Amino acid sequence: MRFFWPLLALFALPATAADWHIQSFAGTGIPGFSGDGGPATSAQIDNPFGVVRGPDGAIWFCEYTGQKIRKVHPDGTIHTVAGTGKTGYSGDGGPALQATFNLPHELRFDRNGHAFITDMKNHAIRRIDARTATITTVAGNGTAGYSGDGGPAVSAQLNQPHSLQFGRDGSLFICDIGNHVIRRVDLQTGTISTFAGTGKPGPTPDGSPIEGTPLKGPRSLDVDVAGNLWLATREGNQVFKLDLQRKRIEHIAGTGKSGFTGNGGPAKNATLSGPKGIAIDRQGNVWLADCESHSIRMIDARSGNLELIAGTGTKGNGPDGDPLRCQMARPHGIFVDADGSVFIGDSESHRVRVLRR
Repeated sequence: MRFFWPLLALFALPATAADWHIQSFAGTGIPGFSGDGGPATSAQIDNPFGVVRGPDGAIWFCEYTGQKIRKVHPDGTIHTVAGTGKTGYSGDGGPALQATFNLPHELRFDRNGHAFITDMKNHAIRRIDARTATITTVAGNGTAGYSGDGGPAVSAQLNQPHSLQFGRDGSLFICDIGNHVIRRVDLQTGTISTFAGTGKPGPTPDGSPIEGTPLKGPRSLDVDVAGNLWLATREGNQVFKLDLQRKRIEHIAGTGKSGFTGNGGPAKNATLSGPKGIAIDRQGNVWLADCESHSIRMIDARSGNLELIAGTGTKGNGPDGDPLRCQMARPHGIFVDADGSVFIGDSESHRVRVLRR
């Protein structure tokens, strides 16, 4: 016990860039497909987006233009778990390895260990069964549109779904970005509904009700320990907390203008640049993959300030070491692990990186 409390105190302290070290976790920096069965750092990967730790202990990630789902085992070896690498929409009812995708964006796991994937250009959410590795579609009929509320999710139309996350009750929330809404799927009944947004882009006033308030490009979702949803808006360049008890939307960060200003000051006064990934750590800090500024930024839960943790603001590829000297290239995915490590889908660097203290 004498060693537990100092460790806990370490992770409770506000994070600054000086606390962190960044290194490559997967990929060589050259796009392509190679390396299955070998070290992940020697493998070629192609445009990694969403990243998450699976129930098997591996780090899973989507290869956006590689049209695959791959994972890195705890021993550092890499394998493909879904996708042939060809573009398409096929394979439902069969092995996930024989399926085709059309720009998979993000993946998450439900409480039973099944993997759910946003298959963006197929306008669908697909599921890989944890036991059989069979793939199926659970939402979206494959045609872009906005229809189906109140009916079966598999018959509904989505429009370029980008992100997804599970609520505390097991509901599946989807960033239906092309429709400027968040959809909710009751996985017990298979019914879909609109949870937030009006279907048209617009400003999101602080304190507005979740229902009936416009959203502007809802891009990425996460859930905090209290069960609240956190949302990054791509076109809106803002971060919001959706308080499910109060049924209100709280503005957390971003003026609404695109930019790369305000580091070290109040998050509400800062400008963001197309944030495309969001993750909440155990202390309530909000981590952002601020895509077009090629950086990782963090909203400190204690101070409300926005801190630059990694990246220079200029597109590039590395080097490892000091995160403020490590250039990135349009990062999309971000995930905070149980030990506080932060995994990044550094998309156009064709690497998965990790920040560790």
